[in-house]
Amino acid sequence: MVNQNPYTNKKIEFHILQSFPVTCLNRDDVGAPKTAMIGGVSRARVSSQCWKRAVRLAMHEISGVELGTRTKLLSDLVASACKEMGATPEQAKACGDKIEQIFIKSDSKKKGDEEGDSKADTLMFLAPAEISLIAKKFKECEFKPEEVIKDAKHPEKDLAKIIDKSKFAQSENLDGLDIALFGRMVAQAPTMNVEAAASFAHAISTHRVTNEVEFFTAVADYPKDNQGSAHMGSLEFNAATYYRYISLDLGQLYESLGGDQFLPQAVSSFIKALYVAVPSARQTTQAGACLWDFAEVFVRKGQGMQLSFETPIQKDNNGGFLSNSISYVKNTLAKREKLSGSLFGLVKKFEFGEDENFSIDNLIEGVVSAIKE
Repeated sequence: MVNQNPYTNKKIEFHILQSFPVTCLNRDDVGAPKTAMIGGVSRARVSSQCWKRAVRLAMHEISGVELGTRTKLLSDLVASACKEMGATPEQAKACGDKIEQIFIKSDSKKKGDEEGDSKADTLMFLAPAEISLIAKKFKECEFKPEEVIKDAKHPEKDLAKIIDKSKFAQSENLDGLDIALFGRMVAQAPTMNVEAAASFAHAISTHRVTNEVEFFTAVADYPKDNQGSAHMGSLEFNAATYYRYISLDLGQLYESLGGDQFLPQAVSSFIKALYVAVPSARQTTQAGACLWDFAEVFVRKGQGMQLSFETPIQKDNNGGFLSNSISYVKNTLAKREKLSGSLFGLVKKFEFGEDENFSIDNLIEGVVSAIKE
């Protein structure tokens, strides 16, 4: 009998408001802060992939979670693991090249390939446990690549058998959480695909935003009698209160992790990273180290429910946008919950940011407890 997933259709939803002063969190192709037209006006925008990367890196820094590796240089990655298991440099390179060749299209190979200058066409995303599985398989076959990758026509099938999801799920430690959260697509080997458990919307300003331009000059220290500017330039920036929507599919996370053994740790690490992660663009010149101002977090079963902020928020009596944005989030989510009725599927609701006695640690503890209900 197949074990049923106890977390099917259960999710954690985050509705976050986060204000930043002078920043350029996410740049477009000309170095300007990204924007979007919403409700007929220009809004500041931070792309989903930008904030996802910041969250991914923060998980390791804050919680010590072992991350997967994204690379086109598969040969070096596999060779290093083989060396650690006793392979000679020559054996290790042969094993690494064998794996890398799977993801190099025949029509894109160049003369330098034979000299080791090639790299895979696919940006692969592998967990430490998966790299270890590959190296172990080579070790079992005395580091003879042809004994591991036997199918000349479809070598990706042999690799997919080594990187078996069920084997990956049996890891003794929480390994490759970022792959489980953000997914993986391998066009050449679909069985290696991992569906993303986390969904990120583009962060948008709740109000109208117009980018501004900073003109700057740099003065040379030498010679000492130098007068005027040695360099001039300009940078675009903005300031905004952003609405961020993130949904975490607990059923999918349960599947990718192979059970609920690591689920509480995974959820805890994710929320911590979500709280502290800020995109890295221009942090040395326009630092933006602001944390959440307000958040409503739901543990529930039902259809995802994101706010649109289609009508831009107007300034409050003090000239800011945060307080009116908070009111909008509270009132609109409460209305949507009533309209959705039984389909909303509320398990637990948390409000963060106004009660100073309810810290991020309290939120994490509450959410982790609620997902078991």
